[in-house]
Amino acid sequence: MELLKRLENYSKTEAEVVAFKNAFTDETITYSELWSYSDKIAKHINETVECDKKPVVVYGHKSPLMLAAFLACVKTGHPYCPVDISMPQERLKDIVEASETKLLIAMVDTEVTAVNKWNKSEVDTMVSEDAVELPKDNYVSGSDVYYIIFTSGSTGKPKGVMITADCLDNYLDWMEQIMNRSTDKKQLTYLNQAPFSFDLSVMDTYTSLYTGGTIWSMEKRVQEDMGLMHSKLKESGLNVWVSTPSFMNVCLLNKEFNGENLPDFTTFLFCGEVLTNKTARELMKRFPNAEVINTYGPTESTVAVTEVVINDEMAGSEHPLSIGYDKPGTKIFIMDDKYTYPGKPEGEKGEIVIAGNTVAAGYLNQPELTADKFFKLSTPDGEMWAYKTGDEGYKEKELLYYCGRMDFQIKLNGYRIELGDIESNILEMDDVTYCVVLPIEKRGEVKGLAAFVTLDHPVEDEFEYSQSVRKYIAEKLPHYMVPKKCIVLDEMPMTNNGKADRRALKEML
Repeated sequence: MELLKRLENYSKTEAEVVAFKNAFTDETITYSELWSYSDKIAKHINETVECDKKPVVVYGHKSPLMLAAFLACVKTGHPYCPVDISMPQERLKDIVEASETKLLIAMVDTEVTAVNKWNKSEVDTMVSEDAVELPKDNYVSGSDVYYIIFTSGSTGKPKGVMITADCLDNYLDWMEQIMNRSTDKKQLTYLNQAPFSFDLSVMDTYTSLYTGGTIWSMEKRVQEDMGLMHSKLKESGLNVWVSTPSFMNVCLLNKEFNGENLPDFTTFLFCGEVLTNKTARELMKRFPNAEVINTYGPTESTVAVTEVVINDEMAGSEHPLSIGYDKPGTKIFIMDDKYTYPGKPEGEKGEIVIAGNTVAAGYLNQPELTADKFFKLSTPDGEMWAYKTGDEGYKEKELLYYCGRMDFQIKLNGYRIELGDIESNILEMDDVTYCVVLPIEKRGEVKGLAAFVTLDHPVEDEFEYSQSVRKYIAEKLPHYMVPKKCIVLDEMPMTNNGKADRRALKEML
């Protein structure tokens, strides 16, 4: 596997380069230590569990030794399954059960148990032992599963997305091309904002490791303290920003978040949510010398499969931003429910279907769900492994445009409504920093719409402000898309993955 070959090489040629730094605790791990520590942990994995390719669950929050544990797993033929401490204990228990793991590596205390369980002090003891020579026979490679990330499932139980070594290598080869195009700088420092259990973290963590960079990891407690976060950022020397757009919107509330105070940024990468024109415009104004890159992709396609550099014309347009061009090795189709090649013509909306060399192997221990979402697509060039995203979109001049989740579409009084369309328009209001629109339901029937917003200023009269939102939207959208009410929140409830918590919002209605 190319990634492991490079890491072994960096452990010799870039031995003292910091591979990972926790910005809060100042804990670091060099490339030499990362390789050596992972060998030592791998030795104990081999002694503890048989090489049956069952996943190993690694629980914790942004510690350097978590990276060493991840590598130790794949060096012994086991995919790893990262679980962040922001996950409830019940969800960790569900993942341990669903993964059928025989080893839980708990870098933070937990009462959840497994057949075998190590705590941090045991791992600390392992890495302090003498160096070992680890055979490479069992290294994960090719179609072997490299990592498994659990996402929410419709049954209320999590589903594990299996990403292979080939998927990850192919993704990282593309990311290296993007970074080489974006900047001439070498040994870049990457922001790690997302927890390891959110696949957005793969974009920063593994792109950095693949290219010999430094991961600058921001703990949750830093992210929650705006003053502390900004002071840490100023001393970080960060070059590459990776986050959801909503996290960027929080940072933009601080007027000191700009290129003058943070001069080393060359690239801003976004994924996981819609990047609005307003956010892009403000960011480009504050960091005129950096590239803003919009990307798209579900967990099931290894982080991202499209990218586009946002220019002034795109950001200044009333047309929503594109989510990019297909990456090499990937073909994206717009399809109807027959899922046959070549799909729908340019300009016509349909379901986004991703085919290519980074599509996941499927869902762990869920063959029926895998068969429902993944399939072999017959094309003139042969069969391609494909995934049905459940996202609606269309293509125009080879650029992909995202129209929202197909399950976020509702019908109100016979009218088909895309909630994301309303959200995008409300977000264009100067003072709105975040917006979520939900249906108001009674006895299973949609009776109206409610908009939840956060603002960059306090509001004295919420009713008056709600009316101003309704008036603004009425001038832009049909009457049936105007929310009945607008609820102003001090802060938007968020999921562990940094997205709006729609369930929590629904309970407010």
